[in-house]
Amino acid sequence: MKILQAVHPADFKNYDTALIRERFLLDDIAQGEGANFVYTHYDRMVIGAVISAGRKYELENDDDLKSNYFLERREMGIINVSGEGIVMADEKEFVLGKLDCLYLGKGTQQVSFKSAATDQPSVFFILSAPAHASYPTVLMANDAAARVDLGDQQTANKRTIFKYIHKDGIESCQLVMGLTILHPGSIWNTMPPHTHDRRMEAYFYFDLAPEHRVFHYMGQPHETRHILMGNHQAVVSPPWSIHAGSGTSNYSFIWGMAGENMEFTDMDAIAIKDIR
Repeated sequence: MKILQAVHPADFKNYDTALIRERFLLDDIAQGEGANFVYTHYDRMVIGAVISAGRKYELENDDDLKSNYFLERREMGIINVSGEGIVMADEKEFVLGKLDCLYLGKGTQQVSFKSAATDQPSVFFILSAPAHASYPTVLMANDAAARVDLGDQQTANKRTIFKYIHKDGIESCQLVMGLTILHPGSIWNTMPPHTHDRRMEAYFYFDLAPEHRVFHYMGQPHETRHILMGNHQAVVSPPWSIHAGSGTSNYSFIWGMAGENMEFTDMDAIAIKDIR
């Protein structure tokens, strides 16, 4: 399991584009069939993806976790962004259509992933955070998630947010997770941007055509940086960093957080005029 160390904002000021990509971008986490996981020192979040076409993938334990099994002291959120998939959790089968979410609580011992059809591979994006208590396993279909419509076509940020794991949704210890779909003609996933010192955040971009890219913005509000990202790539945002993006086309992205609280609205907005 690759490990990402935490970065101090004063050090970040000296990073060039290549080093920003090395320290924050997970560009190969969902490339080709298989399972990939990254351990981050931001709230001990583990970020992963499983692409399944012709075989079943077991959630294997990792020596870096120093546990008897992966979810012995962790919880997990899973969102499928492609063909229908099947997750087995302690001998219970859960079928996830595109955009459906499955929460697995602390203590779930056996987990596996596979596609329902080999010609339509499923792509499971996964976030896992440390957990102090065990909450029930819950499957939530996309049409059952809390929906919020935001933005305007005039400012190119008309979008629909679906909230799955949050204070008023699926219960968890500290994991918050959902996704945002930008409408055709819109490119900004949020504006103005924000920070939240109380928790980290990760983005996973999907439904972006191969020839298009997203300009992902990060850094302190008064000294921003950006990297370009493609389809099925993830990025880690430290608590001191903004997280926003603009694409060369509309796209979708999964967002997930872990940290101090479960409030979806816990954020410190940055006025557009104050961004540097």
